Amino acid sequence: MNAKNPIYELRTLKGLSQDELAEKVFVTRQAVSRWENGETTPNTETLMLLSKLFDVSINTLLGTPRKMICHCCGMELDDATTSREIDGGFNENYCKWCYHEGEFTLDFWQRYRELGGEEGFERFKQQLVDELNALNVDGMPKVEGLNVLSGSYINLEYTLPSGEKVKFLDDNATYLGNQLHNLYGGSRCFGIAASMQFLLVCTYGPLGEDPELVIYKKR
Repeated sequence: MNAKNPIYELRTLKGLSQDELAEKVFVTRQAVSRWENGETTPNTETLMLLSKLFDVSINTLLGTPRKMICHCCGMELDDATTSREIDGGFNENYCKWCYHEGEFTLDFWQRYRELGGEEGFERFKQQLVDELNALNVDGMPKVEGLNVLSGSYINLEYTLPSGEKVKFLDDNATYLGNQLHNLYGGSRCFGIAASMQFLLVCTYGPLGEDPELVIYKKR
């Protein structure tokens, strides 16, 4: 989509005239024309109306001027992965796995409360970081931090020596993890995941292809 006039492209894709769009968002045709020519930008209230009308994020309406990151798990966001509120509007602070229809993922926030809020949660994350670094996995860089990740996003299928294919995570749960580049280079990365019960280290190729389990250790 052309970053200069996304509103023009969205309007024409929806088959609306400038007059029809203006009526739907309570402005004049001249205002729509100025947006599409790049002369002005809709105010915040109008951007919210346009976002709901075209079913895209405000960031997209503005020509994606900023890189959106989930404030919970650190995942890069686009319109397909951005969370929504109960009314269907976008919440551009979180991905759809961490926040859904006005609520944070229950599994994660229940765990957060059990650990004593932010301070306790940070201590727990640091404990996991220390345990992961203590594994001394060859080629894996030092773990510096962990993000909250959805099980459905990181639950890879591994082939055991017996030929059996297994998954170790729960798609409906959340975990603490990260992706790390191999110290020896190449296209394969390390993936780490951890919870109160276990530590997991794996490697995989681009887009999670050909995953191999390195360590699965109960805590």
